[in-house]
Amino acid sequence: MESAITIKGQATIPNPIREHLRLQPGDRVKFFVHPDGSVVLLPKLPASAVRGAVKSRKRRPVSSEQMTMAAAEGALSRNPRRRPR
Repeated sequence: MESAITIKGQATIPNPIREHLRLQPGDRVKFFVHPDGSVVLLPKLPASAVRGAVKSRKRRPVSSEQMTMAAAEGALSRNPRRRPR
């Protein structure tokens, strides 16, 4: 398949490619240039497309003080000779 480039630098993506990538009007695409010079076109997925891909566990919110304490404990466990200030 091929497509011509307009004066504005635009090209029409052939219908079989749009169908394969499930592209709809208004969708965005990304271009990746590989070291060998080949170019790959992929649909840019919105964040909503990956929502739910990772299961979250219901946990209580953690305060910044609790995060600071956990970071300090982690640092001490890696280097037991250092003492907290």
